[in-house]
Amino acid sequence: MKKRVRRYLTVAASSALVTAALGATATAASAQVHPHVPWNEAGQFVYVQTNNPAGNQIDVFAAHRDGRLSLREAVNTGGLGGQTAQSGTDHLASQDSLVYDPSHQLLFAVNAGSNTLSVLGTQGQQVRLLQVVSSGGVFPVSVAVQGDLVYVLNAAGAGSVSGFRILGNHLVALEGSTRTLGLNNTTPPVFLTSPGEVGFSPNGSELIVTTKGSTNSIDVFGVNQLGYLSSTPTITTDGSTIPFSFVTTPSGQLVVAQAAGSALHTFSFGAGGTLTSLSASVSDQQAALCWITVAGQYYYVANAGSANVSAYTVSANGTPVLVGGTGLPTATTPGPIDLAASPNGQYLYVESGSSGTVNEFQVNADGSLSDLGSVAGLGVGIEGIAAS
Repeated sequence: MKKRVRRYLTVAASSALVTAALGATATAASAQVHPHVPWNEAGQFVYVQTNNPAGNQIDVFAAHRDGRLSLREAVNTGGLGGQTAQSGTDHLASQDSLVYDPSHQLLFAVNAGSNTLSVLGTQGQQVRLLQVVSSGGVFPVSVAVQGDLVYVLNAAGAGSVSGFRILGNHLVALEGSTRTLGLNNTTPPVFLTSPGEVGFSPNGSELIVTTKGSTNSIDVFGVNQLGYLSSTPTITTDGSTIPFSFVTTPSGQLVVAQAAGSALHTFSFGAGGTLTSLSASVSDQQAALCWITVAGQYYYVANAGSANVSAYTVSANGTPVLVGGTGLPTATTPGPIDLAASPNGQYLYVESGSSGTVNEFQVNADGSLSDLGSVAGLGVGIEGIAAS
């Protein structure tokens, strides 16, 4: 393994040079950067990906103690944003297109329009671009990190996943790690039939991919000690529900967002990548539940079709329970998509792709949300949000 890593150090070094050659066009958000805004006393940040096809950027927000955001800077990713065919509010049709890795203090951002993955450092008071690498496929839409292992999901055509190792603050490609998903899509892929998310199981022994309407399945690859995947995945079909995105519970259960029924469905992991259903799907009776994140004990979902956010809990036996009460579901600006919670679980940030807006909420003890306002003018098509 050490010889293999040394062989790819030259790849990492040369790929870093790509950043000098790639340009990026500033978005509307760039004009809104206020360098004299006081630095946030809370020391927390929210990152929003513009996904601009003319030049992708990361808008960096200071998150203050009251949960409100101030735009600090806009950083070029060195790549291009993209848009799936037949898409509306959600141009990448995915979750986790922008991921923060706290152990390495790195951001990973997909550049769907240029088939690349960007690595950005967050140490210190400014975010900086460190590296741009090939995603190992076409139209990358989602990223997963586990320890020093990174996998990116490429959505076009047959679809694929490709692996990397983190060495210092750079990525080194794992030769021979790419695995096909065996789909039958176009380039760019179609919104409803492109794969939706890649992620690791809690112990890192499986890599999970949702295929949405293409096969309505959840694909689980085994991950060996060297970071390589099984040659083929174990496939669990999930009816005709359009499994879109997922998270895991503290006890290791898989919670899947189903777009067709606007519902959550939970599974347990078994031997060889098998998944066992733990309960019937539980709908929030809204429209287009596609994205999910965790804040404390609550699982918040974005309903793009009904412009609101719902809350669930998940019981010890894996049953999703819809949270009622004052103000739930909570209204957002039109087209809510990806969302992120502050590390302490006190605040929730919801991205609206059709309006270029981030909605700010306080998470209350009963799961209800208090509206703190919003940040607008970030550009139509924003996609990907992360918090640190």
